[in-house]
Amino acid sequence: MTDCIFCKIINQEIPSYKVYEDDKVYAFLDITQVTEGHTLLVPKEHVTDIFEYEPTLAGEVFARVPIVARALEKAFPEMQGLNIINNNKELAYQSVFHSHIHLIPRYAKTDDFSIHFGNNQENYSSEEMQEIAKKIREQEAL
Repeated sequence: MTDCIFCKIINQEIPSYKVYEDDKVYAFLDITQVTEGHTLLVPKEHVTDIFEYEPTLAGEVFARVPIVARALEKAFPEMQGLNIINNNKELAYQSVFHSHIHLIPRYAKTDDFSIHFGNNQENYSSEEMQEIAKKIREQEAL
């Protein structure tokens, strides 16, 4: 893709702070540095989001996540946790439309980062949960 900032980074047309590279992925520091070491891992093949991945590419890309995670853990021994986030489509906060995985080191509860998971358990009966699961199971992709 000619106008993709991540494709340009992968092709060395735009500078980056490279962390890891092999024939399938390129990992580099996110310029926002939500926390120290915040890294993006991107497939070298342009795919917009998780919905465009072929199974083989998904396996190759996601297999690299632990490699970079372990490097972060060794580089920052004070790290107490790690968030791994993959946003897909604009409503889910994807801002660059070349699939990428955020690895965000966590050092303290007061880091400038948060995720909120609402608990809507009381809004769904067991029957409704069974129907939701059935609706997903019935799709051709599974």
